Amino acid sequence: MTDDPSRHESNQTRRHDRVRRHPTPGPVNSLGHWTNARHPLRVAINYVVVWLIRISPSLKCKRWLMRRLGVTVGEGVSWGLEATPDVFWPDLITLEDHAIVGYDATILCHEFLQDEYRTGEVVVGERAMIGAGAIILPGVEIGAGASVAANSLVTRDVPPGELVAGVPATTMTDSGPRPSPDSASSERSNAEGTTDGDGALDAATDESDREAETTREQDDTPHSVE
Repeated sequence: MTDDPSRHESNQTRRHDRVRRHPTPGPVNSLGHWTNARHPLRVAINYVVVWLIRISPSLKCKRWLMRRLGVTVGEGVSWGLEATPDVFWPDLITLEDHAIVGYDATILCHEFLQDEYRTGEVVVGERAMIGAGAIILPGVEIGAGASVAANSLVTRDVPPGELVAGVPATTMTDSGPRPSPDSASSERSNAEGTTDGDGALDAATDESDREAETTREQDDTPHSVE
């Protein structure tokens, strides 16, 4: 069962309110201006380091490399194989203590659109978990202890301790509608009625068995010969 995806938004800042917008001039889309957005040499270095982070089997090495990119990395963070931090702005990523980013997950801190590009910080809270293949968009905050299911697209904040899944990701709950007291009482009455009916049937069966036994005893009694 899924909750209404907008039920938390009244108490939260939308990711679109956090991202910074950078308009680009002329008819060319914003990706055509990427060299003005980030120095090409910086992007090239980031790309090589990100490639090493993706293939390295050592968590310690991954954490060290991500810190070299400017990622804020807490204690005990686990970064899965093939998981990819943002290549252009990795310094906008914060991974709090003992967070887990699963296999082939992607954290994006930028969006290139037609007339502008956007940048936004992504925060993965303490002991939060991001499943394999999930994608986190710029400006999203994932609360402490929250979980993102595999292959989900996270477009809004995830409250602490909650599980989200899907495209776009929405909150998942495992509790169905609870029965009302009246319906629960009715169910108990039905159950008791069923039990009483079974008891009456058993009593009738016992009585029939006794009558049959009496008949057999009478048949077995020797008859006098006159």
